[in-house]
Amino acid sequence: MRQHQMIRGILKGDPAAERAFFESHVDRIFRLAYRMTGDETMAEDFTQETFIRAYGAMDRFEGRSALSTWLHAIAVTVVINGLRKITRIRSREIDLELLGGAGGAARLGTFRDLDLKRWIHAAIDELPDDLRLVFVLHDIEGFRHREIAEILDVPAGTTKSRLSRARRRLREALGGLRPDEAERRGHERRETR
Repeated sequence: MRQHQMIRGILKGDPAAERAFFESHVDRIFRLAYRMTGDETMAEDFTQETFIRAYGAMDRFEGRSALSTWLHAIAVTVVINGLRKITRIRSREIDLELLGGAGGAARLGTFRDLDLKRWIHAAIDELPDDLRLVFVLHDIEGFRHREIAEILDVPAGTTKSRLSRARRRLREALGGLRPDEAERRGHERRETR
């Protein structure tokens, strides 16, 4: 189904058009959400929320960018807002655990059981949202800077700068570090927060 037919169908409430739209984009939206959250359940929730918002906003799609770029912009907003909300909730829970006495900090988890793949994901997760987002969109999802600029509504030069900073931080975080050193630094970071 062609893009303009799909959009018209969605606006008319055609289930076949909605299904075609969903099936043609769900994998990439889920991968983006999963790579940003590192959690399958959250990624599923954010993916669902992205499509709900997209269907509701389809009448505002102006066609200035590709439909997939527009959808990714919605996904980015959903994921970032969702993560901020979760961070606020977890911060309150952690504060309560720490106030609750001994053992609270131990329950926060460690890097001890990380294999290399988890270690890399942990380093990516430590990036600030703006850097992590550009890194995931460019280096993992394969978007070009022009597309990322449209998704984030920033100049392409900004996306290039953010990608460079993200790569530099990842090199610093992973360069020559042994897993036991990563564990020690992870504990230090959590203690200073």
